[in-house]
Amino acid sequence: MPMCAFERSEKGMEFNMNDTIIYLIRHAETINEDGIRNTNEDTQMINEKEILSVEGEEQAKKISENNELKNLAIIWSSSYARAKATAKYIAYSNNLNFNLDNNLNERKLGNLTELGEFMKDKKTRDPSQEQLIDRTFRTSDGESAEQTRERMNKFFKKILKVYEGKRIAVISHGGSIKFFLLNWCTVNENVQLVYKEDTVLNIKSPCLLKLTFRKNELINLEQID
Repeated sequence: MPMCAFERSEKGMEFNMNDTIIYLIRHAETINEDGIRNTNEDTQMINEKEILSVEGEEQAKKISENNELKNLAIIWSSSYARAKATAKYIAYSNNLNFNLDNNLNERKLGNLTELGEFMKDKKTRDPSQEQLIDRTFRTSDGESAEQTRERMNKFFKKILKVYEGKRIAVISHGGSIKFFLLNWCTVNENVQLVYKEDTVLNIKSPCLLKLTFRKNELINLEQID
């Protein structure tokens, strides 16, 4: 008797066995650095080299043990240190190497003085949240939400074509993930991302999102605890 090509989820939604599953993961928590910086590194370089805290290392290990992240076909990560440090646990548990793509990097903050001016009197204290509202804002040497979304789209278009029907883990950053999800989500009055009018997403560090695609179309998005 032939195997059924569909499975039914707990919510009653049918999934094709050939659907592409992308696990989109925000890196674990990073270390707080206080005090004097005796360095000539610019803010972008400091951002790229930011590492996980001790708690963040534990979080990354724990998320790698989630049953959803077993038997992956391939793992992709941002080139930033904190994303790679999260990816290494998922790679280890799957006996895989992970791959890097700069399109998954966090959006560039750019000039911090200009960013500070932008954040004056804003509703939240998080620039990435405010850029969900003002999607074209960018500092003189930074990136807007739309620019970040475009490069994220470029990456996902490629992997949906190359890895159709596979289970893929992608480790990225809060701002970049939020802006990518604007393809399907709205922003509510509390500046939160909402999927299909009733699912509020919390893009904390770390978080695990499961995106199910049929060909190039997203058919389901859920946040996994």
